[in-house]
Amino acid sequence: MTQTAIALSTDAQTQIVEALNQSVAETAVTTMLAQNFHWNVTGMAFGPLHDLFQKMYEDHFIAQDDLAERVKALNGYAEGTLAGMIKRSKVSEQDGDATDKEMIKMMLDAQETLAKTLAGCGELASEHGDTLTEDLCIARGQVHEKFAWFLRAHLS
Repeated sequence: MTQTAIALSTDAQTQIVEALNQSVAETAVTTMLAQNFHWNVTGMAFGPLHDLFQKMYEDHFIAQDDLAERVKALNGYAEGTLAGMIKRSKVSEQDGDATDKEMIKMMLDAQETLAKTLAGCGELASEHGDTLTEDLCIARGQVHEKFAWFLRAHLS
């Protein structure tokens, strides 16, 4: 049975909010990873990678807000500290001192992690009949899989 945010049980809201906050955290860390790589990439593929990393961090910045606003729609607390996001995230920071290929590989791993986290969040939302959160997670997961595809193409 499809339910709106307010109609979900408190337990369902709590579980979905936790999964969404995981998604927000990983999106925030990946946003900074992409911006860091945008600033520090060098090599023969500088131009295309500089542009791709910029597209990523601009997209991810907006996505953080969309995910956090869904947390609030579910009557939850949106994690808003960098320390909290870094602690929660399965995506790690990197200092930007890497080759272009290392950056691509790290960003590919981050995109795949995000897609997997969002797929899990979407499944959880579906189990509780929260199709609006499920839809948000599906749409975001598709974006991260597309970015992963772009990155894999650079490694071929």
